[in-house]
Amino acid sequence: MPKRPTIIGHAGKVVCPSGIKALSFSACIHCMLFSIPAYAFDLNGLWTTDTSVCDKMFVKTNGQISMSKESDLYGSGFIVDGNKIRGKIASCDVKARKQDGAILNLVAVCSTDIALSTMQLIFKIDDENKVTRQFAGMPEMDTAYFRCP
Repeated sequence: MPKRPTIIGHAGKVVCPSGIKALSFSACIHCMLFSIPAYAFDLNGLWTTDTSVCDKMFVKTNGQISMSKESDLYGSGFIVDGNKIRGKIASCDVKARKQDGAILNLVAVCSTDIALSTMQLIFKIDDENKVTRQFAGMPEMDTAYFRCP
């Protein structure tokens, strides 16, 4: 098999033949297309530990959905709207998000009436309408949440 000639360009630099450039470009595009995750889980919505109490857990006032005053009587819940997570006593802004398979990791800055803190939230995605909040090193505290219809 004959050896391909090396092409020396301006200032003595080695120049690739155009066929190799096209192949490299094609390989680069292929890698970019197939390295994108198949999907990113959509956490938006109203989440509660018991969907039978969604109407008691959340209220709509002036077009805005919030936790009801008595929501803590019916379990635990939260509202996700884009990069905002709101619960009964805290509001959080998601600053970083990483999904690795069925695990969704969030880093959020959360504020209450008296404190500001950065939190890591870990959710196992069970299905499109069920997630389990995990607490590192404390599996007994894992809590399942269901999306309200």
